[in-house]
Amino acid sequence: MESSERRGAISLGTLRRAAEALDCTLVYALVPNKPLEETVTVRARAIAADQLRRVNHTMRLEAQDVEADTMQEELDWLTGDILNGNLGRLWD
Repeated sequence: MESSERRGAISLGTLRRAAEALDCTLVYALVPNKPLEETVTVRARAIAADQLRRVNHTMRLEAQDVEADTMQEELDWLTGDILNGNLGRLWD
């Protein structure tokens, strides 16, 4: 078990058996490095930026591109719209 652990190859089954032998409960968890709110906001902003890039590209082809200040306002608005909508679509 120790050599598997050193290699980073220990299995959940092995950990479960060790926990049972020690009369313990195995807890397997992922712990975020950043607050959840920050992670969700960063993801929503990335989705909004991608959508705006595609729209602005099309508008630029038609000589209707948007100024940087307006793009920033649109990015902020779209990010908020995404955050106020169905958050399940953030990781589609």
